[in-house]
Amino acid sequence: MTRTQSGFTLIEVLVALLVFGLIATAASEVGSQYIGSFERIRDKTLASWVAENRMAELRLAERVPDISKTTKELDYGPYRWQVTTEVSATEEASIRRVDINIARFVESGGDPRSTHSLSGFLRDQGQ
Repeated sequence: MTRTQSGFTLIEVLVALLVFGLIATAASEVGSQYIGSFERIRDKTLASWVAENRMAELRLAERVPDISKTTKELDYGPYRWQVTTEVSATEEASIRRVDINIARFVESGGDPRSTHSLSGFLRDQGQ
């Protein structure tokens, strides 16, 4: 009487594990890219709001700011941001160029990472 055994051979099991490993690696990579994209879009959106708010503050001021470069830190949303505002002269004395750079501080410390920049022009309404 011969007995037949059913089941998988060692080679079949190893091939199945290899295929599963490749699929799991690919899925992990796609998930990681999705999370990275989400974080970049979130940071870019929040930074653009911070920059627009800073530009609105300057536009609502009584007079055009003097030529200068200032840096301040603020909390917006769950993050800390560095806002650098550079006001420079133009050929027209009543108009100033404003460049705003927004950088987000990372949780691990160190220098903030530049996230967004905004440029615009302000005119002295008194002239």
